[in-house]
Amino acid sequence: MCGIAGFIGYNNKNLLAEQANIIQKHRGPDNQSVWYDEYISLAHQRLSIIDLSEAANQPMQKSDFVIIFNGEIYNFKELRSTHLNGVSYTTQSDTEVVLDMLIKYGEKCLDFFIGMFAFAVYNKSSHEVFPARDHFGIKPLFYTSTEQGFAFASELKTLLIVPDFNRTINIKSLTACLNYLWIPGNNTMFENCFKLPPSHYLKIDANNHLEIHKYWELKESIISEKEDVLIKQLGKVIDESIKRHLIADVPVSSFLSGGLDSSLISVVAKKYNPNLSTYTIATANKDKRIERMPSDEKFAKFLSGKFNFDYNEILIDADIIKILPLIVKSLDEPIGDPAAINTFLMCSALKAKGVKVVLSGMGADEVFFGYRKMKALLIAKKYKNYPGFIKMILELVVAHLPVRILGKGFRLSRWSKKFISFANLPFDEAYRMSYSYYSHEELKKLLNNNHDDKVDNLIIDHARIFNEKYQKDIINQMCYTDINMFMVGLNLTYTDRSSMAASVEVRVPYIDKDVISTGMGIPGEFKFRNKESKYILKKAARKYLPDKIIYRPKASFGAPIRSWISNDLKDYVDDLLSMENIKKRGYLNADYVKDIIEKDRAGKEDNAYRIYQLLTLELWFREFVDKTYPCYN
Repeated sequence: MCGIAGFIGYNNKNLLAEQANIIQKHRGPDNQSVWYDEYISLAHQRLSIIDLSEAANQPMQKSDFVIIFNGEIYNFKELRSTHLNGVSYTTQSDTEVVLDMLIKYGEKCLDFFIGMFAFAVYNKSSHEVFPARDHFGIKPLFYTSTEQGFAFASELKTLLIVPDFNRTINIKSLTACLNYLWIPGNNTMFENCFKLPPSHYLKIDANNHLEIHKYWELKESIISEKEDVLIKQLGKVIDESIKRHLIADVPVSSFLSGGLDSSLISVVAKKYNPNLSTYTIATANKDKRIERMPSDEKFAKFLSGKFNFDYNEILIDADIIKILPLIVKSLDEPIGDPAAINTFLMCSALKAKGVKVVLSGMGADEVFFGYRKMKALLIAKKYKNYPGFIKMILELVVAHLPVRILGKGFRLSRWSKKFISFANLPFDEAYRMSYSYYSHEELKKLLNNNHDDKVDNLIIDHARIFNEKYQKDIINQMCYTDINMFMVGLNLTYTDRSSMAASVEVRVPYIDKDVISTGMGIPGEFKFRNKESKYILKKAARKYLPDKIIYRPKASFGAPIRSWISNDLKDYVDDLLSMENIKKRGYLNADYVKDIIEKDRAGKEDNAYRIYQLLTLELWFREFVDKTYPCYN
């Protein structure tokens, strides 16, 4: 796992590469190197995981080609023995295999890779550059074109050092990050800066002409309609994926929440790695009172006792005032999900123990129908058929339910209000609203300067993805949308940024080309059956896990955001989100922001996530817009 950057055409391109190594050093503290010629400069920061020798440092040269590589190719040994027979090697690294595969197969090499990656290969003879990103966007790659040249990097903040970088705010992205708490698609907060989409590569020729191509997409096909066949096939690919994800020349640990997803990964990993260490989040009791958060520790401890894990518990009791600006800077984008803080704190604790690699259960909810919102949408379909007078009474009661009294939060009240907000909408709109934080009209009211078209674009973009595939299978239609929206736009984004800020690699066995292809080939009726979410995954997991773990209540990987907003961050909110500051910034309706804060404090509305995102957005502006770059010591 590493960081990469490249600069084409700039007069000071060599200096830019050196600065990139400083800015992104946390992504690769083990080695930072630069390679350049008259056309391009390449920077690489290395976190040594496979082949720890200096020979595997990058940029790596072979023949007329130079590569900078971020990620892991888990099947590199198989590729080397089956497709690269007779090729001489100077390292035992996957990087060298990637380069040889590209030399032999060109862009078709991407069809063979199983892993997570963002890399760029430069042809010294033709001056062509070939950047590519993995199938699901696990690893990031930002790029920008300016009058002076072209630049790309693992982190957006690195591109701010480009001399003529345009910091004009992309209002569409601003609108999206307010609505979802994150930015979907390939846009960033800046007009002329983009993310290379998953499953895509770029071709940049000697004249800086840029072409973008898609090399892979998920096929819409059914594996089988027999439950026993599906259970066997799913169990096989998950087992193989976890085994692949353990390939490393350093110890590999595992996150363990005590829930189905991380428990299955940990138990299977233990089969191949008897000395597996696990890490579990614990939340302070004072925060649980307001948040009403479930306790993961007791389930994780039970599992650790049963399977003899090296169990480690990390108490999340952060100095949020101190850590929030650091997280905002690390995330590159205004992401309002405080789960990023958990990831950073856990990975920081791992780093302190000398751990470089950890497995995560991320992705299973998206692929196997695990989120509450998914189940709620199926309930909403039935709710629409209720008699009008019953719905009217229910909605009136829910509207008057408090979300908090005397500092005690009511989770059922929050859920009920959210359900009513989308239950009567058409299905695709309802699904978008299930993870939106504003209605269509509220978002228009929040934004200044009549950006109604940007709000409308959110609906259009979401509908396009929602209706792209699986229109005859509503359950897989939701899963497909979540894979392309929620998983890529939020979960993988904050996981990469916050873990790499602590110099730790997070691997995601469920977000594997074979696992997702298999999972999305399972008919939706096997993902939600007998009122049970993730039905087929639970059946496959029974080979390894006790029912106490498989069928425990679902717990979210969150943070005590409501407690923070009500207590630790209260003065911070009054300062950063004052009427004066909001008006000075100019993008938002200051009166509406004030109303959001007041209703939350009165316990009338649950606006904690809205407020947290507004704080994040203001801190992002101060870090990425107000500051002059370069500004790194």
